[in-house]
Amino acid sequence: MSAASSVTRKHLFHLPEGVIYLDGNSLGPLPNAALVRMQEAMRHEWGDMLIGGWNKAGWMAQPARIGDRIGKLIGAPEGSVVLGDTLSVKVYQALAAALAMRPDRKVVLSDSGNFPTDLYMAEGLIATLGQGHRLEVVDPEDIAARIGPDVAALMLTEVDYRTGRRHDMAALTRAAQDAGAVAIWDLAHSAGALPIDLTAAGAEFAVGCTYKYLNGGPGAPAFIYVRPDLADTVMPALQGWLGHDAPFAFEPAYRPAQGIERMRVGTPPVLQMAALDAALDLWDGVAMEDVRAASIELSERFIAGVEAACPDLALASPRDPAMRGSQVSFRFEHGYEAMQALIAHGVIGDFRAPDIMRFGLTPLFLDTADIDAAVSVLTRVIGEDMWRDPAYAKRSKVT
Repeated sequence: MSAASSVTRKHLFHLPEGVIYLDGNSLGPLPNAALVRMQEAMRHEWGDMLIGGWNKAGWMAQPARIGDRIGKLIGAPEGSVVLGDTLSVKVYQALAAALAMRPDRKVVLSDSGNFPTDLYMAEGLIATLGQGHRLEVVDPEDIAARIGPDVAALMLTEVDYRTGRRHDMAALTRAAQDAGAVAIWDLAHSAGALPIDLTAAGAEFAVGCTYKYLNGGPGAPAFIYVRPDLADTVMPALQGWLGHDAPFAFEPAYRPAQGIERMRVGTPPVLQMAALDAALDLWDGVAMEDVRAASIELSERFIAGVEAACPDLALASPRDPAMRGSQVSFRFEHGYEAMQALIAHGVIGDFRAPDIMRFGLTPLFLDTADIDAAVSVLTRVIGEDMWRDPAYAKRSKVT
């Protein structure tokens, strides 16, 4: 039995007939159980319980309870992960707390492979603080050499959203801490894609979204991790009422809650969390090591097939599977048009400017037959110049 066939749970997803979905690294497909759970939450909880759902259905406890479920997938101990808000908000919270921990240092260090919103949030926070901080962005391979005594926070995304290149989290965290800096990791393209051990890595903070490999649905809430020894002392920059130690005492002054609860901000998205909770059931009994082995098997098969049939496409991802996440990217001058042609013929990936064609290899709902079929369609699109149809050149807002 192949590694891929041992973990696939395709029957548990709603996948349109005739579609090969290679975009789970951008938005995971709908788990069948999430639809049932959403209907239950809307009809029996919101519908029948009304406001009583906060107590009777445990809505208020969702962020921490589901946070613990995610914690099991990222090597975080119980009580160190909480859900809520968007990834941008969680980046802001983590970075603000990190800079407060190193008041005498002024550099936020990141790399050119980081997702733009992380950099935008850093720029905005720096401008708001007005304390002379600056954001330095270097090439990914230059990160380790740049870490020095002026760096307050190292802020990186573990897996590059464009190429799938993977940082060595443990080594870079160690280098940052040896230099006296705080480490913040964005796990948007890691959680649910590969084994993560935040406890072993020792990072102070981690954040991530849940709508990609965790299949929580569009707009699903983000998560934040704070290392347990810091959770009672870090100060949240966004002092929301649900991060208060006694939110229903309605005190006029803010008192941070104990532990990870202080990183909560506003009202949790109850319905989105219901869908995410059901989606996380898919991971019960699944070992991340097995998922990783299946991902590598699928990606190696995909790369071999594409390179043999489509020499005009250049591999943009690292050749070594240990150095990439669960996606494969190819460069092609007409990548946008080629991707639109692929989608029109039932193979869904996506495009990232200027020339990246991205393909997510997600073993929970993909198998080797899907990979072979996708390669076959891509071969036709490129080999027969199908992408030259002017219809595929029309740009949509979302690529």
